[in-house]
Amino acid sequence: MPAGRTTVVATDLDGTLLRSDLTVSAYTQAVLRRLDQAGIRHVIVTGRPASDCGPVFRSLCYRGLAVCGQGAQVYDVDRDVLLSHTELDRDAAQAVVARLIDRVGPLRLAVVTSAPRGEFVITPGFSRGDERQLSPFRLATDEDLWSRPVDKVLLRHEALSDGELTAEALAHCGPGLTVVHAGPGIVELLPSGFDKATGLSQVCAVLGATPPEVVAFGDMPNDIPMLKWAGHAVAMANGEPEVKAVADEIAPSNDDDGVAVVLDRLLREAVSEPRPTSAAV
Repeated sequence: MPAGRTTVVATDLDGTLLRSDLTVSAYTQAVLRRLDQAGIRHVIVTGRPASDCGPVFRSLCYRGLAVCGQGAQVYDVDRDVLLSHTELDRDAAQAVVARLIDRVGPLRLAVVTSAPRGEFVITPGFSRGDERQLSPFRLATDEDLWSRPVDKVLLRHEALSDGELTAEALAHCGPGLTVVHAGPGIVELLPSGFDKATGLSQVCAVLGATPPEVVAFGDMPNDIPMLKWAGHAVAMANGEPEVKAVADEIAPSNDDDGVAVVLDRLLREAVSEPRPTSAAV
């Protein structure tokens, strides 16, 4: 493994561990089992709310703690209990959205309601046919978005790129709020003070792991704090340029099982296993 003893492997989900069709290959699952057999903990670190992770956790037979909601949630999968959770200040969020609309024009909006339900509430204009990634979800008017406590706001703009919208939103944020670019067409308004690194550090403290013992994988700008915190950072080939810039190595893409390919190599190197002459991935 990378220099020193590795005890934790942290992976993002969408665009990293999951393929584009939101599945995990048999090869990846086999490598994750080998990781467990080696005594190395796999920690999922995702922007998804815990309520949206059940199918993935079950498909992976995932156990233990997970970091969800961009670091604002630490979830005990075995007990189905949120150990930590931070709600968004709705008044402050609405004020940011209003200022942003004044600046850039109409926005396409969605919210994630507060835990434990964590429901995606989307306006008709927000939808681009990708509702399968927003489950459970319901349609609502702009006014109804704010009728319940929320954990985060999702922003889209018809003309601005994700990077441009992120920069504009950051420029109009007030105290207690921040903005992250979490995926294609996913710019999120969140409580400040939380990111994937803060959530991962909480879980690693419970596990007794320090940053040099952690290998982390990610693809989007919201993964950068986690990658910088970990002792060994791996960016996906399909990742954004700024993510690759902070990485120690680049893995193959998520659709080419990049996480498994790198972990397979690292596990073989750790036990000095001979490389097979060929491998079907």
